[in-house]
Amino acid sequence: MKSERRLIPYLVPSIADLLLVALLCSLFFTAPSPLLLDGDTGYHIRAGEEILRSRAVPHFDMFSQHAPPLPWTAHEWLAEVIMALLHQWAGMSGVVALYALLLAVTFRLLFRALLSYDTGVLTATAVTLSALICSKLHWLARPHLFTFLFLVLFHHLLERWRRGGGSSLWPLPPLMLLWANLHGGFAVGFLLLAAYLAGAAAGTFAGTAPARRAARQKSAELLAAIAACLAATLVNPYGWRLLLFPFKLVADRYLMEHVAEFLPPAIHGWGPFTWLLLLLLALFALSRRKAEPTELLLIVGFGYMALTSVRYIPLFSLVTAPALAARIGELGRDVRGKWARLLTEISARLAPLERSVRPPVWGTAALAVVTAAAAGGLFRHSFDRHLMPVDACEFVLRTGIKGRVFNSDEFGDYLIYRGYPACRVFIDGRLDMYGAKRLKEYNEVIDFRPGWDRVLERYGITWIMFEADSNFARFLQQRGEWHLVYADNVAKIFEKKSANR
Repeated sequence: MKSERRLIPYLVPSIADLLLVALLCSLFFTAPSPLLLDGDTGYHIRAGEEILRSRAVPHFDMFSQHAPPLPWTAHEWLAEVIMALLHQWAGMSGVVALYALLLAVTFRLLFRALLSYDTGVLTATAVTLSALICSKLHWLARPHLFTFLFLVLFHHLLERWRRGGGSSLWPLPPLMLLWANLHGGFAVGFLLLAAYLAGAAAGTFAGTAPARRAARQKSAELLAAIAACLAATLVNPYGWRLLLFPFKLVADRYLMEHVAEFLPPAIHGWGPFTWLLLLLLALFALSRRKAEPTELLLIVGFGYMALTSVRYIPLFSLVTAPALAARIGELGRDVRGKWARLLTEISARLAPLERSVRPPVWGTAALAVVTAAAAGGLFRHSFDRHLMPVDACEFVLRTGIKGRVFNSDEFGDYLIYRGYPACRVFIDGRLDMYGAKRLKEYNEVIDFRPGWDRVLERYGITWIMFEADSNFARFLQQRGEWHLVYADNVAKIFEKKSANR
């Protein structure tokens, strides 16, 4: 009986355990996978395979038909190598397992970080779930999910250091070294550092003399950490040029204004972001607690980013979680009544279980189950043939259509995954590589503007693969020079009549 009682604390899952297990298992054991709604996963796998094959990180594109090869900064090279290795080991199931685990660890870490700020178990749970729901619009099996994890980790280390609970900032440079080679989102790590530096610098102008001295000391430590992180980012296959990549991307106004994930969000179109933004505004208006300079800078800075581009909404929800939890906790302490007392009591009773140090029994078991299912082929993932041109690509490879293709940018990534090296694409998800010039030409063709056919002639296009329900596909069916050779509910394939086999 005594041994059974000793086992109970290890077998009863905490909320952190439940969060990790539920996310990992639900994301892995759902088919078709919600993480494979985007074809970019495919080209990342092939890029990683090319790096493994050549034992070199590419500086020029090998997947498109353009000559001479386009300069390419494969800033996600390390993530792509990991994806390729997992794909070789367990197929697409290995890749899905990786990104399901990344998301599960990210939100478990966020929950544990919020708990460490004394926000209360129920408050930490509610805020973690709100960040989870708000970020869900960008849950895809792509390297940007590494940025989710590193953002939460960086923020927690900086916040713990600011509050005096962390001894130093020494873990940041090695983390930045990894981050800079996994995904170009490492730039937001410097935004975090800049916000904390500005907050510390603000303290040098106010308060008592000891407080000003402490603020100057913190500013010096942050400056040293920033310098070390900057040096760490230089350890990559592209050297200092990698640092220019984020700036070149946002400086290309045509890309920013014509690529869906860079466009501003439709506030009425994504409810969780709207409600999170309104809730933050309301809580700050009601709060008696003065906002810290760092806290305010993070909310304003990442809020502006989220309002200018939909891809930054998940980052906003992750960064603002501590401020949201602090204000909700304050409101809960101020509210009186039966329900408030009940919630406070429940949170207090749950706290010992969440704060106790225990072996990760539930997380280990869940990871073991997912690993066994992926490695043993018990649960197989693949791209959904109702969303991706799976059958159309099979037709192309089976019939051996030759020549240069003009393809949808949404299909280009899958074409690389399924057809490379036999098929080289016109365009794919690497729009930063193709640049404004080729994106303009692509838009001229699909909008059939005057001269659209001359663009196809200039590139020697002999066949086209496009979305079945697109205006462009319907337009081609009315043109005498293009012959429909394949059609399904996802894609249509046209051959130029003069080029028919």
